[in-house]
Parts: sequence; structure tokens; C-alpha cells
Amino acid sequence: MDIIINQIEQEIYKPNDKLPSERELCEIYDVSRMTVRQALLELEREGYIYKLHGLGSFVSPRMFNQNLDKLYSFTEEMKKIGKKPESIVLDFEIISVNRKIANSLNIEVGEDVYKVTRLRLADKEPLIYEISYLPKRYFERLTKEMLELKPMYDVFRDHYGIVITKAVEKFSVTKIRDDEAKWLNVKQGEPAMMIKRYLYSHNNVCEYTTSIARGDKFIYTVELSD
Repeated sequence: MDIIINQIEQEIYKPNDKLPSERELCEIYDVSRMTVRQALLELEREGYIYKLHGLGSFVSPRMFNQNLDKLYSFTEEMKKIGKKPESIVLDFEIISVNRKIANSLNIEVGEDVYKVTRLRLADKEPLIYEISYLPKRYFERLTKEMLELKPMYDVFRDHYGIVITKAVEKFSVTKIRDDEAKWLNVKQGEPAMMIKRYLYSHNNVCEYTTSIARGDKFIYTVELSD
């Protein structure tokens, strides 16, 4: 297992490369079939490889590590690792919120909000499908074009003087639905991370977002200290 990990990290095996078969690995390293099989199971569980039925084992594409120890922006995080971020606004509408969304935004039921559906990409690869709810009272005359020209948080700051002071995120495991699958370019039912984000400007919730992040692309890291 350590040998294969080292070869992956040194890019001897590149993303989506096929690994030698179990029999070939047995011969190369002079170990038993059980040892090879166990190593491959652990590599798959740790996300280093994936298996295709009848075809063998392949190196997994690189995953993005997102640290959760401070406020972060998808756009800025992708730029840090040399990726070109892109946000496509799939839908933009004004709706009257139900109780669930109203409670999330700490506003009255029936109040108007902007519902913004976006696809987040890096180097043209779709990674996150997200729906954001923004209280209209804070963002009068917001337009789809504004969100297409600038990152959302830049629009908050530059056009409305709203500075983000706190974010609360809740994570849970989910399965990708049909409408999400077509945009994320994966199969329906694939595992994913659902992230519910509550964004605050001082005491006001100015954004509530549900994001579906591809399970094969992200690792989230939290550093804890005493």
C-alpha cells in the first residue's frame, strides 16, 4: 500500500491510470493475493484508487483539500492551487420563502428573497452545485448579470457595503439527485457532501446556501487545538 501511494504521489501512476492487476502486483512485489487484495481495498477506501467492474483498479483524480479553520471563498481557494475558478449562474429568480427557508435566514415567512442556482467549476470541471437564498431587503436591485461579472462576496462588499463576519456550516452525507447529476457530470446516486452554509454580517443572516460537493473531489479538514 505504501509503495503504491508513493508511486501515485510521485506521479509514476497519474490520475485515471490503470494499476497492474492483482496477479501482476503479486509477481512484482512477491506477496500473496490476499495481501494485494487487502492493500487495494484500503487504497480504495482512502480515496487513492477506484475500481471499475471487470476492468481493474485506476488512480483516482486529485482531490481538493478545503481547510475549515477560517472564512473561505471557492474562487480564492481554487486560485491558490493554480486552478481557474468559474461560476455559472444556472437560474436567478425572486421567490416568497416558506417556513424552512425563512427560519434559516431569520426572516418572516412569505418575505421575498433571491434564489440563485450556480455551478462551480475549476479548470472547466464541475465540482459543486449550489442554491443560495439572499434576503431581498439587503440586496435591492441585485441582478443575474452582477453575479456573472463578480464573485458573490465581492458583490456584497462593493455594491452593498456588506462585509461577512461569520459563517456557520453544517455537513452531511447525501446522494446526488438526477437534476444535480446532469450538471456535475456524474451518475445519479453517487455519494456527495451536502453543506448548509449560514453567512452572517454581524447579527444578520445575509445568505443561506445548500451546496452539493462531489464526494470524489473534496476533503474537508478541521484543525482542533486545546
